[in-house]
Amino acid sequence: MLPRVILHIAMSLDGRITNFPADLELYYFLAATWNPDAILFGSETVLAAVRDNPALEVPPEHEEMFTPPEGVKDTRPLLVIADSRGRVRCWDAIRRWPYMRDLVAFCSSSTPEEYLSYLEGRKIAAIVAGTDRIDMRKALEMLNELYGVETVRIDSGGTLNSVLLKAGVVDEVSVLIHPFLAGGRAGPTMFDPVKAGFADLQIPLTHTKTEMVGDGLIWARYSVKG
Repeated sequence: MLPRVILHIAMSLDGRITNFPADLELYYFLAATWNPDAILFGSETVLAAVRDNPALEVPPEHEEMFTPPEGVKDTRPLLVIADSRGRVRCWDAIRRWPYMRDLVAFCSSSTPEEYLSYLEGRKIAAIVAGTDRIDMRKALEMLNELYGVETVRIDSGGTLNSVLLKAGVVDEVSVLIHPFLAGGRAGPTMFDPVKAGFADLQIPLTHTKTEMVGDGLIWARYSVKG
């Protein structure tokens, strides 16, 4: 069975997902609306985070806020990283994040054996689906079957978003629009089918709800047609 999949994006009024002061506290507060069982990152998003913060650490004083008391069921989400090419090498640092209960990698048959051995050595579970690239539909079905994941929130950029939309697995697109004109380069954007290898991909959406939240922020939500 496929889990429910939600793309949740923060962007400026002129469509930028970087280069503006995003209200991350509100973004993550709204993200908790779906109470996801797993959060899916793309490798590019993780590598960008590494460039910005090589340590990838959370201040120790905040750990107790996210770690469940002993003997209580751990309801924190899984953190899943799609990394068919085996580029993410900071799993040990990511494991120190207190927000997640465990880690899973999405890989494909083309993922180097050396990388799969690397993951195994660090006790990172790998779901292998697809040949040349990750078969997202199959990978998500396996995530549901193996871990009971019913809801997945996507925390990524335009490449992975486009791959998931192309696969037809996305149920909802949620956009937190900030009252800010960021300017600069047009990319990265929340939807980049050219970079994902699907130059002609277009996705019709159906508007479901719009709210004013925070100070001039608009939270727009859409379902994916078909």
